[in-house]
Amino acid sequence: MALSFRQAEILDIARAEGRVVVEDLAQRFDVTLQTIRRDLAELAEAGHLDRVHGGAVARTGVANIAYDSRRKMHDGAKAAIARACAAAIPDNSSLILNLGTTTEAVARALLQHQSLTVVTNNMNVASILVANPSCEVVVAGGSLRRSDGGLVGELTTQFFAQFKVDFAVIGCSAVDTDGDVLDYDLAEVRVSKAILSRARTSFLVTDHSKFQRSAPARLCALADLDAVFTDRALAPALMRSCQEAGTAVHVARD
Repeated sequence: MALSFRQAEILDIARAEGRVVVEDLAQRFDVTLQTIRRDLAELAEAGHLDRVHGGAVARTGVANIAYDSRRKMHDGAKAAIARACAAAIPDNSSLILNLGTTTEAVARALLQHQSLTVVTNNMNVASILVANPSCEVVVAGGSLRRSDGGLVGELTTQFFAQFKVDFAVIGCSAVDTDGDVLDYDLAEVRVSKAILSRARTSFLVTDHSKFQRSAPARLCALADLDAVFTDRALAPALMRSCQEAGTAVHVARD
């Protein structure tokens, strides 16, 4: 199911707050109650929400796996991806690392790098890189998401507009079969788009499981990136698309 922008926002609200109410959503989006009920019915039919009296609740699933659990998933693959990505980042560089367990792995792989400036909206990344005395760490402002230590929101987006860095290293929640890079949280997507716009070179770090998932919010396309670091070969169609766009694909082995 292809979600409309409004449906993607509704899903984002439901996942953040646990429940959405028809009347509140109608007022928020300035549409009729019938329109919202139709949106909720379609989201429920697609398996994203469960309908309840007066609204809907977020359906428990892969998207809601606790952050500590996600950190342990495919940890060997993430470490290999991180090493490959870090090897492509020279000393004396500036970079932005966004949210995600794989970008945290990249931070650990950068602990021996010299003279780095790292800007991040990931409190976990900042805590990791404190151990590198040769790394200047700049932490974004914004609303703290306690579930994963992420800073998001309009303030965070505006913060990144002040920078122009050598590299952006981003993670994602899913990669579609057509090469679209996807996420669940629209607020996070807005921040990540701002990050990509402020970097000379953009890298995506993602393990193979993200190519088997879906998410409602589009961040960019693989073709928009300079390189992808993953742990398994891409499907032939995606590989051809990357080759045609000049997006390098690095397959790291655990």
